[in-house]
Amino acid sequence: MAKNDYFPIVFRILAYLYACLKAGEAPDIEYLKPDSEALLICPAYWEYIMRHLLEGGYLEGVKLIPVAGRELPAVKLTPAVMITPKGIEFLQENSMMNKAKKFLKSLKESIPGL
Repeated sequence: MAKNDYFPIVFRILAYLYACLKAGEAPDIEYLKPDSEALLICPAYWEYIMRHLLEGGYLEGVKLIPVAGRELPAVKLTPAVMITPKGIEFLQENSMMNKAKKFLKSLKESIPGL
């Protein structure tokens, strides 16, 4: 599993939003952008992930905006972006999320500065 694989990225997004929810804090939209230090993925991949998290019912506060000349709508985060109860359940119960969590923990321990 690589740092930029789907499940580690999804884990980072959902875990961050869940931590913000529990702390009663608004998420920093900059942390969730594709070029953030936390994600570092291409914008098309980021849109794919965010679109599927929204459509799967794991996120709210994400807008899909039709764009002329594009088959798929653009993805826009609103200040109200947050994890849903279904997203919390997915984060805690999904076996791939557990593997991603373990992978990211071992990666952080083995690579200083991550």
